[in-house]
Parts: sequence; C-alpha cells; structure tokens
Amino acid sequence: MGDIIAEDLHGILGVVSMLFLSLQQKLHIALALLSLTAGSAGVAIADVTVDACVAQNSGSHPSLAADMQSLCALSSSIGALMGFALSGIFVYLIGPMGVYGLLAVPFGLVFLVGIVLKEPYMPNFSYRQVNQKFLDAGKAMWRTIKCPDVWRPCLYMYLSLALSLNIGEGMFYWYTDSKEGPTFSKEAVGYILAIGSVGALLGAILYQYGLKDHSFRDLCFWTQLLFGLSGMLDLMLVLRLNMKIGIPDYFFVVIDESVSQMIGRLKWMPLLVLSSKLCPSGIEGTFFALLMSIDNVGLLSSSWGGGLLLHVLKVTRTQFDNLWLAILIRNIMRVTPLCLLFLVPRSDPNSTILPAEVVETKEGTETTETDNIELASLVTSIDER
Repeated sequence: MGDIIAEDLHGILGVVSMLFLSLQQKLHIALALLSLTAGSAGVAIADVTVDACVAQNSGSHPSLAADMQSLCALSSSIGALMGFALSGIFVYLIGPMGVYGLLAVPFGLVFLVGIVLKEPYMPNFSYRQVNQKFLDAGKAMWRTIKCPDVWRPCLYMYLSLALSLNIGEGMFYWYTDSKEGPTFSKEAVGYILAIGSVGALLGAILYQYGLKDHSFRDLCFWTQLLFGLSGMLDLMLVLRLNMKIGIPDYFFVVIDESVSQMIGRLKWMPLLVLSSKLCPSGIEGTFFALLMSIDNVGLLSSSWGGGLLLHVLKVTRTQFDNLWLAILIRNIMRVTPLCLLFLVPRSDPNSTILPAEVVETKEGTETTETDNIELASLVTSIDER
C-alpha cells in the first residue's frame, strides 16, 4: 500500500498548501514559506514514488531502463513546456492568488490517481516488522554505497553538477536591468524560457532514438564537452557579438536557451539511467532517492559556487563589467569533469553494473508480486512482444 499512501499524501499536502496560499490575503511570510515547503514536499513525494517504480522495473527489465527514463524525461519536458507557456497567461488573467488556487487542481488529480491505483493487499502485515525492515534497508544501502562500482559514479555525478557553476541570477539581471543588455521585460524572459524548454523535449527524443545504447562514459564525455562549449553562446551575447553579425537579441537568446536545455537534458539522461542501474533490489526507491539527494546537493553547491563567483567579481544587479569573465570561468569549470571520467563505468544501459554480492541482499531475496503494479505489467507486456 506504499504507493497509494504516498500519492494520497502528495495530493493532500499540495491541495491544502495551495488553497491556503490562495485564500489568505495577508499571510505571514513564515506561514507562506511553510505552505510552499509543504507543496514542494508533496511534489518530492510523488517524484520519489515514480522513481521507485522506474528503478524497480529497471532492475527487472534492464533492456527497458533507458526507455523508461526517456518516457519520464519526455513527460517532464512536456509538463515544463505547458507550465511555462500557461503560467504568464494565468497570472495576467486571474492574478498570483488565483494561480495558487488553480495549482490545487493537479494535486487533486494526483490524489485521485492514488485512490484508483491498485496494489496487492497484505492482510497479515505486521507493523512490528517496520523497524527491522528499516534496519535491513539501512544496512543494504551502506553495503551498496561502499562498493567502488557505486560510490565512484556517485562522486562523478556530484562533481559534474557542483563544478558547473550556476550564474543564472547574474544573467537574468543582465537581461532585464543592464543598459548595455537587451533590457527584456520579466514576462519576455518567461516566454524565452518557455520556448527554450522545447530544447529539453528535443533532447529527450534525441537520447531515446539515437543515444540510449551508447556507453555511459562516451555519453558523459561528449555531453559534458558540449555543455561547456554551449556556454560560449552566453559569452557572445554579453560581448554583443551577436549584434555585430546581425542576429537580434531575442532570437539569439531563444537559440541559446534552447541549445542549453537540450544539451543539459542529454547530459542528465545517462546519469539518470546510470542511477537506476545502481539501485539494489528491494530498496530501489530508497536508494534512488539517496542518489537524487546527492545530485541535489551538487546543484546547491553549483548555486553557492556561482553566487560566490559573482560576489568575488563584483557582479551585482547594476554592475556587469566582469560578467563576461564569470561566464568564461564557468565555461572552463564545466569541462573540468572530463578529467574525472575514469569514475564512470564503460558499460552500456543493457548491462549489469552492481556486483553479485550487492545484488544478493536480504531485501532483494524477498519475492514480490509486481505483476499487480501497473508499470510492471506494462513493461512485461512489452517484453513479451
């Protein structure tokens, strides 16, 4: 019943927090932050639940691991595209408070999915076993993370994210406030991000139909290299080279954003597939959540490092003299993970990465009736074709 409880909890948290934000006109900032945190927690719960299903079925159907991650990325890109495209329209029509109320609808739909979702009923389940299962899962996670075949890719994933410094805040204010810049409105920046999200969609499609069978190390090499080179478009924009060759700012920024999101998606996809291959049987969801937590720490480190770089170079909301230097340093840092590719296995998504002693855990020896889970029955029907 874990998936049902998780989906219901996600829906309840989301609906309550969004309605609370939309109905309270003069809400204290602490309560507003609490409501936003609750909404984010609800999204995270649903995300981990789906990741658990995908990781579980990636282990039982290795040949479909890349396909399932591509499907998730495609769905996420379509959702992001719709969100970017509609958010500005709804804010204009019904205002921010109305948008928060409208956000309760998708949370409510997820709650309905949790009610409809069918899972095997366990009438003799003993809740006294929860503590023992928790301890067993913790031991299995520790045994897995100590394995060199696991911690080495995890270290690479963290460093590849942390070293890709995020200076997006400086770029945003250069877009909107700099006299030498394009002086876009904030609404225009939102539309640019919406158009740019098409690049992420194209990246997911390109990975699925052209790159999913290549080795992890080869994909990480080329995507990391292209990720660094794509940052040169920002440098061209800040130095106003696009105007010298006759390309308008708006058109150039759309190309820049689309290329950046496409390469970012291509860079992220093999890491997601690799993460799903590192999860031992029985604790797939828990271990995948641990790996995503490591990645989130990498993203936070990237934001902190980017903020520190902007501070050192004295790039502020009104001062952009050294922004070009910040972009150049960021681009150089983006390619430094190429020196760490020895941490990434040479295997492809169709092979097994975990050694036998890690796969054969106590949690993994327990048999489960996965045929009653909708996602498992879907991939089973595909394998039988």
